[in-house]
Formats: sequence, structure tokens, C-alpha cells
Amino acid sequence: MTRFTRLQVAQKMAEQGMVPLFYHGDVELGKKVLAACYRGGARLLEFTNRGDFAHEAFGELNKFCAKELPEMMMGVGSVTDAGTAGLYLQLGAAFVVTPVLREDIAIVCNRRKVLWSPGCGSLTEICRAEELGCEIVKLFPGSTCGPDFVKNIKGPQPWTSIMPTGGVSPGEKNLKGWFDAGVACVGMGSQMISADILKNGTFEVLENRIRDTLALIKSLRK
Repeated sequence: MTRFTRLQVAQKMAEQGMVPLFYHGDVELGKKVLAACYRGGARLLEFTNRGDFAHEAFGELNKFCAKELPEMMMGVGSVTDAGTAGLYLQLGAAFVVTPVLREDIAIVCNRRKVLWSPGCGSLTEICRAEELGCEIVKLFPGSTCGPDFVKNIKGPQPWTSIMPTGGVSPGEKNLKGWFDAGVACVGMGSQMISADILKNGTFEVLENRIRDTLALIKSLRK
């Protein structure tokens, strides 16, 4: 069972403005990534469900967070069916992110009052997601839709909270485009937690990158 409420997670997403994405099957490496993100100020992380036995790694990492990083809200991404969502909820996932809009996943998450963020690429999908109780919609792929899409959605639906994933980088020009368009937060994977950091173990680089990006987002919002 998750240690955080759906509203706590939604508020933290909006407050932090960024959700780092990460997957690796090595639990010890994952602990170092989580710790570096935490030291940099991140209190959210999406562990993507990609490799074999990914749920086992997630379970160990979430236990680590509960013990060593108590404010870290660890969720799961790349979930494509209700069964997988239920599995991760049993492991304490604080939120569930999907690449597509799946109503069966909405039912499972709503039943446990866990935040879910479905991947949507049209206004119709976004509207349906909100009808199903979605707080923050994942815009996917963000690189295809772009900031102008967000602006056009926020016109008729200023209440809609959007998190683009894919096509988001920590550079000022890229982030300014998204936040000027009105996104609630952004999701960043390899642009934030890069392969060279994982390969070389330069976790201080990740810590500084997280810290600098959070500060940049804060300044852009002003």
C-alpha cells in the first residue's frame, strides 16, 4: 500500500514541476540514482516497467525509499494493463503512469485512490481521462505534440493539468517553451538520468543536474 495519498502526489508533481524517469535492473545502482535525485531535491521518481523482473527491483527500491528516503514518492511507468498496475500497487507504488489511455487501469487505481496519469495525444482522450478521474494527464509523445498543442488545449480547458514526456530536456529554451505553454510539470528520462551517468557512476553530476533543473523550473514559473 502506498505511503502517500493521490492528492499529495498531485500536489508534489505541480510543486516540483518535474518527474525523473528511470529503469535499471541493478537494485544497488538504482539506490544510488534515487539517493542522488533525493539529494538534488527531487521527491518524485517514475520507475519504468521495462525489463524482466522489473517489479522485483521496484519492490526493493521502494523499501529502500521508505527506510532511507522517506519523502520520495516512487511511482511506476510504462504500465499497459490492469494486472500490472495491481501488481505495482501491492508493492506500494505512489502513482501509475501509462503510455495509453486504459480505462481498466483507471478503475484499479481509483479503487485504491492512487494517482494515475494516462498517455493522451488528443483532446478527446484528455477529456475521457478527466472523466475517469485523472488529475494530471501525460502528454505522449511530447516531441510529436509540442508546446503549441498544450496552448491550444489550455484555451478551452484551462483546468487541465498536463505533463509532457518525450521531447523534454533540461535546457532552458526547451523548458521555457513547455512552461510558457502552461504545463503542470514535465517528465524526463535519459535527458536527465543519462546513460553515461549510469555507466561511469558520476552520481554527483546527476545530483547537480536535478538541483539545477528544479531551480530553473522555479525561475521560469516566476
